[in-house]
Amino acid sequence: MSSAISLNVGIARSASAGSADAADAKRVLLAEPRGYCAGVDRAVETVEKALEKHGAPVYVRKEIVHNRHVVETLRERGVIFVDETDEVPAGALLVFSAHGVSPAVHTAAAERDLRTIDATCPLVTKVHQEAKRFARDDFDILLIGHEGHEEVEGTAGEAPDHVQLVDGPGGVDGVTVRDENKVIWLSQTTLSVDETMETVRLLREKFPLLQDPPSDDICYATSNRQTAVKAMAPECDLVIVVGSRNSSNSVRLVEVALNAGARAAHLVDYAREVDTAWLDGVRTVGITSGASVPEILVEGVLELLAEHGFGNVQPVTTANETLVFALPRELRPARR
Repeated sequence: MSSAISLNVGIARSASAGSADAADAKRVLLAEPRGYCAGVDRAVETVEKALEKHGAPVYVRKEIVHNRHVVETLRERGVIFVDETDEVPAGALLVFSAHGVSPAVHTAAAERDLRTIDATCPLVTKVHQEAKRFARDDFDILLIGHEGHEEVEGTAGEAPDHVQLVDGPGGVDGVTVRDENKVIWLSQTTLSVDETMETVRLLREKFPLLQDPPSDDICYATSNRQTAVKAMAPECDLVIVVGSRNSSNSVRLVEVALNAGARAAHLVDYAREVDTAWLDGVRTVGITSGASVPEILVEGVLELLAEHGFGNVQPVTTANETLVFALPRELRPARR
């Protein structure tokens, strides 16, 4: 938190220093980190390697990641996206998306003799393991997340008799448990950090002995992107988040930007979706992107802004990400 605060002060000084012309200059604050996280990078590469190794078609259950450009690009290369396993021909190759699936989906795939590759993000798998562990110990598990999201469905499916969904602070009132001494909360990995902790606060008021997960469930990438947006938002007349509307972490970035002081914030998939009327009277535009967004889409927005006088781009760096996940074992190079 301290790095974000000190950086934010630095941004404010740079805006106010110098001549009147400098004060009036248009600028872009570019959040770092942004875009692909390790789990998304692994999932997309998994599908690309599966195409190289096995050829088209490769089937993927749901969207491999929640980004329209990525899905459309892979579809053009021979990927077929399906909602359920019964849409896949018996014996075909099926990839499970980064969001994870329930044991019932694995069983359904096995019953159809499908060859499967699991591209679930390892950080989502961690939450699955936590759910199984605490279900074995007969805890009531309060899963904070958005109803209908694929990740929530997969995690809840690990222990359906023990998991109760809590969809934000408004869902707390309806929660009941069997034993207040054995209650733990877990969460979807792509939530707003602030809203999740508010939900936890309300749950703890209701259940004082509520236990925390063994480690943070909200993934490092989601948290880092929100921190960068919080650092730059107070200086921004406008924040543009590049990401798809079904991407939870991208939608959260718009909310975080507005809550942190941005005068306006919008979500776009492509530069062509930017309404240039948004730029009227604007001096500072903040740019970030969700964790499933390729950098080429951010570059398109920067080019559009440069055409409208926003050529001065200043990075806002709050963290450096170096984490890399290995590919699923079915796609790793054979050892000599």
